[in-house]
Amino acid sequence: MEKLRSQPGAEIHFILSRSGERTAFLELGKSAADFRALADCTYSPEDISCRLASGSFVCSGMAIAPCSIHTMSAISSGISSNLMVRAADVTLKERRRLILMVRESPLHLGHLRSMAALAEMGAILAPPVPAFYHHPKTVAELVDHSVDRVMDLLGFPAEDAVRWDGPPKVKAE
Repeated sequence: MEKLRSQPGAEIHFILSRSGERTAFLELGKSAADFRALADCTYSPEDISCRLASGSFVCSGMAIAPCSIHTMSAISSGISSNLMVRAADVTLKERRRLILMVRESPLHLGHLRSMAALAEMGAILAPPVPAFYHHPKTVAELVDHSVDRVMDLLGFPAEDAVRWDGPPKVKAE
């Protein structure tokens, strides 16, 4: 969200699930308030009557990061039991970009079938798989690369993103 926040024209609407709140605290030491401070608008996961639940709310897309297998499976099945899943469902039905950063591993056949169904519906599955062509030196650089790819997919390319430019050129002697 920090990189998206710095993009001109980006308006961030934020939903944090209870599980996401717990995970953010355990893994990052960050509170829900830390994330909400970066958003223009925040919503409770139970608020399925808010504007994000309607196709008439125009947006460029939605990213769920990280996306649990539970949330991914609910979206693929069309089970709109909370605002995050309902907003994702609306994003798909309106043919907008839905980006899911599914990070669980390993995957069984049911997970793969859900992923295939989502891809057929138009979702973009973008697991945070580390790339090494840019020779990252820190975990933060690995994370930034995945974030930059999602920024690209949302239509907000980061100016400082590391891009593949082919293998190093060999100087002729």
